[in-house]
Amino acid sequence: MEKEIWKAGNMVYPLPAVMVSTADKKGRANILTVAWTGTVCTNPAMVYISVRPERYSYSLLKESGEFVINLTTKKLLYATDWCGVKSGRDVDKWKEMHLTQGKAHKLSYAPVIKESPVNIECRVTEVKELGSHHMFLAKVEAVQVDPEYMDEKGKFHLNRSGLIAYSHGEYLEIGKKQGSFGYSVRKEKKKRRPVR
Repeated sequence: MEKEIWKAGNMVYPLPAVMVSTADKKGRANILTVAWTGTVCTNPAMVYISVRPERYSYSLLKESGEFVINLTTKKLLYATDWCGVKSGRDVDKWKEMHLTQGKAHKLSYAPVIKESPVNIECRVTEVKELGSHHMFLAKVEAVQVDPEYMDEKGKFHLNRSGLIAYSHGEYLEIGKKQGSFGYSVRKEKKKRRPVR
């Protein structure tokens, strides 16, 4: 069976569903849910989010040049969806969803969402006007992680947090391990023969 060709503009999912927190220089903070996000570089650590210019948070992002990517979990699913369909022009999302603003370590304006297991603090380096969405390229300034997912050896176990992804209008919980980095080329260890 041949694959079907979709017209340009149809997007393939799944994508992460994250809540992005931002604020302007006057302290007006908001949360927006985005699926257009990801890592663009390791060294220096850089990420992006894409936002429609008509979104309320767009002007906050442009003014302060800061945002925080807050990873979302099963516990935060309702708030993630709600913050994606409601506008900060009309409601205080922090208050309505009982979310707590926390202080970022390296940013001056954008708060973190304390209930999120990971907060990635970002400073905008460039805005690319691409069409329906503008891409905010940003340098990662700091990452806060919830100690609940740290083990006694200092390893972070994010996969235990119940992360969610967005796929064709549905939220999915991530978590069932299917392999690990490099497993496809890893050689099986040879069984040692006993020394005689």
